Amino acid sequence: MPEQNVTPGPIGASADGEGFATAADFPNVKFDSRNLVPCIAQEWTTGEVLMLAYMNPESLRRTLATKTMWYYSRSRDEYWNKGATSGHFQYVHELRYDCDGDTLLALVDQTGAACHTGDFTCFDNRWLSSPTGERAPFLASREQ
Repeated sequence: MPEQNVTPGPIGASADGEGFATAADFPNVKFDSRNLVPCIAQEWTTGEVLMLAYMNPESLRRTLATKTMWYYSRSRDEYWNKGATSGHFQYVHELRYDCDGDTLLALVDQTGAACHTGDFTCFDNRWLSSPTGERAPFLASREQ
């Protein structure tokens, strides 16, 4: 698929400047029946997976316009700019879509904790199993 170029307008305007963004503004992204797409946030410098959240066309457009991550809260039915309340912003370096176009990957500089619990990632100290008993080097150094 060709690279998608988007020139974002002001908050609340779609790429064509009329109203909110729609799925048509992002033809390479496959939004689900609720007009959402999962987005994995990954730390730019270490490659750590920080969190998973959902985006819709408007939160995607806001992210491109502000260079900070905007998500769509399914439970609160509202947009949220990661860090607006906590100060723990995610500054975007790259925003990619996968081979099927149904998942996004945000490569970000994470300031402070990514998780609402105060952990750096939403996956810190939470595992179902570790078959080998080993820890990834970046996790072992942080857990000490």
